[in-house]
Formats: sequence, structure tokens, C-alpha cells
Amino acid sequence: MDKRPIGIYDSGMGGLTSLKTLRRLLPEEDIVFFADTGRLPYGPRPGEELCRFARQDMDFLARYDVKVILAACGTISSAAAAELKRYPVPAFGIVQPALDTMAALPGSGPLGVIATDASIRSGAFTDALQTRCPDREVVGLACPAFAPTVEQGHIRPDDPVLHAVVAEALAPLRDLGLAALLLACIHYGIIAGTIAQVLPGVPLYSAADCGALAVRDYLAANGLLGSGGGKTEFYISCPTAAFDAFASAYLEQDVRAVQVPVLE
Repeated sequence: MDKRPIGIYDSGMGGLTSLKTLRRLLPEEDIVFFADTGRLPYGPRPGEELCRFARQDMDFLARYDVKVILAACGTISSAAAAELKRYPVPAFGIVQPALDTMAALPGSGPLGVIATDASIRSGAFTDALQTRCPDREVVGLACPAFAPTVEQGHIRPDDPVLHAVVAEALAPLRDLGLAALLLACIHYGIIAGTIAQVLPGVPLYSAADCGALAVRDYLAANGLLGSGGGKTEFYISCPTAAFDAFASAYLEQDVRAVQVPVLE
């Protein structure tokens, strides 16, 4: 039994998808959630800068004596994976859990991966998945407009702005006959309904869910499950009423995030 909290971080609202899954899986665990809203988006950043951000974000969570950290961010998980491995607190990304899920899928049809520019450039998802599935075609596509669109509050499946953005971005994938599509950026799980409309019949897999499941399994296997009050503390690095409103609606609870200085 370990009552220390779980730490989760992301550049913005996207990490709430992993938080929501962990809340469902482990309702009694306390969680500290940090959204680095003052420096989003992470996707276009160079690798050296992303490694620095990863260390700073984890150092912030470590102040709260977290027992495990989830980098609920596809960009950090791919471009700064080495920082997660060497951090003194056990830290998970979403890349490996997502790859395990995709590589286990039956069949021989092509597998698609959508992510940020940085994640696609790094090849952390596409190259690794191709290595594990040499007999299958792997198609990677950067969708840089998705995260900013979500952060602006366009998340409803009937939102015409969102539908237009998604339809334009995913046009190269429509006629490929994908056997499955990995939503490798955490934000993308929030708009899975619209993605499904644009690519009907294509099974979708969320890296956010895969990462949350990996944390649950690690805690269970190492006797670290706790029974706190199921409390979640929210911190952001830039004041934004939009975060509170979005998180409250998405998580179906009253969220009041505490602002902290941008981590430098």
C-alpha cells in the first residue's frame, strides 16, 4: 500500500485524457496533474528543448512526492524518452505501451499513426512500429493543427471548425484501407469522435489509454497501489479560464487549477 500520489504532465489539456482513464481505473488514487500551458505547444520544439522541458516538468511533480510519473504527451514520450528512463522517480511515456498494443493487432493491413510534427520526425512511433511489424505497411502523418484546435475549445463532433480541420489533415489516409490508426498525440483522443467520422470503419487506438494502463499495471505489479481520497490537484503554468472550463466539462467535476510560474 502506497498512499503517495501519481504525477501526470502534458503541455496542455490533452493529458486530461490519460487522467480520465486513470481515474476510471484507479478511483482511490490521489493524482497531481500539471499542464505546461505557458509553453504549449510542444510539438514544434527542437529535441534539446523538449528534454529540458521534460526534466523541469518532472522536477515540479517530484515536489509532491509522487510515486510514479506519466508523461501524458506523445511529443515528450518520443523526443525525450531518454530523460524519462534516467529520472529517479519511475517515469512512463506513452510510446512503448502504444507500440505494444499496435504490434499485437492481428492481420496484415496497413497501420496508421497520427502525431505531432516532433513525434513523426523522431520516428519513435513509426520506425519502431515498422521494426516490430516488418510485414505490414506503417504510415505516419503529422497533424499539427489538431492540438491547437482542441486547446481553442473545438472538441464537439458536430463542431464544423473541428470537422474541417480534421477532414483536411486526414485526407491522405482516406483511401489507404487502414487496419487500425494510433492516436499518438494525447490531444487526439479528445476528438476521436470526429476522427471516426472522417475515417469511418477504421479502428482507433488511443496512446493516452495505453499509457494509463501501463501505469496501473506497474503499480499493481510492484505493490504500490494506494487508497487515498481519490483527490486530484491541478496546476498550470499560464492562467487560462479555458483550462478550468474545459477540464470541468471533460472530467465532469469542478476544476480550479492553481497557476505556477513557467518552469525555467
